Amino acid sequence: MALRQFKPTTATRRNTELLDFSGLTKKKPHKALLENVKYSAGKNFRGKQTVRHKGGRVKRRFRIIDFKRDKFDVPGTVESIEYDPNRTSHIALIKYIDGERRYILAPVKLKVGDTVIAGEKVSAKVGNAMPLKNIPASTFVHNIETTRGNGGIIARAAGSAIQIQGFTQDYAQLKMPSGEIRLVRSECMATVGTVGNIDVKNVKLGKAGRKRKMGFRPTVRGVAMSGGKHPHGDGQGKSGRHGPGGPAQDRWGNRVGKKTRNNKITNKYIIKRRPNKKGRQSKKYKTIV
Repeated sequence: MALRQFKPTTATRRNTELLDFSGLTKKKPHKALLENVKYSAGKNFRGKQTVRHKGGRVKRRFRIIDFKRDKFDVPGTVESIEYDPNRTSHIALIKYIDGERRYILAPVKLKVGDTVIAGEKVSAKVGNAMPLKNIPASTFVHNIETTRGNGGIIARAAGSAIQIQGFTQDYAQLKMPSGEIRLVRSECMATVGTVGNIDVKNVKLGKAGRKRKMGFRPTVRGVAMSGGKHPHGDGQGKSGRHGPGGPAQDRWGNRVGKKTRNNKITNKYIIKRRPNKKGRQSKKYKTIV
């Protein structure tokens, strides 16, 4: 989808690039597939703020997406390609021949009127869903399950695509966008194609007001605070994190930027880790094959 540029009548409009929604179907979302969303704005069930810089979001309703694609061997027609405020990708409304309607993630090149189907052995066509073992190697897929029947959880954002490298015993080798190669059970479902709305990464909001409507409140840098409010603050000139200043910390003194992955159980499914910032490969783990 292309980006929409504006006449440079102001400094803000000169640097604004938004998505062009002219290619979407102009209709209201299917009412039966809508749910209300309780927006907590960063507060827990007690009303205590646990996540900062959230609040003031525009009201939105949740679209129920079919991530499982468990309606086997029933062809469906794409009725519309619609905007979803809850995700970066667009969604497609599918009407099956038995009259049921479901939303799926809209991949690239999927158009209104196209036919999609899910099953054990269907053609590797954009929008079709099938087990990984029945998809040819080197094919790009998205919405991949890690546990059969639980629904896709990998590669759901706009522009995401994972390439099937090959097959080993009961597993498929998947190359992630990060460069990591990972094993997933070959009976898990996946959808053929790349998730659409690729240009969303090039959007320039242009002004703070658009960010506020998305639910983001202003963030103040630690170095701009006093020493009593933040470890990075205080001092004359380049102290704190202006200069060397030691490791980055949050306002409570906890380390930030630390790698959080610590799941030794799933290390056996990783054949090759993604490269680090210097371009070197991380250590390899012992795989299950």
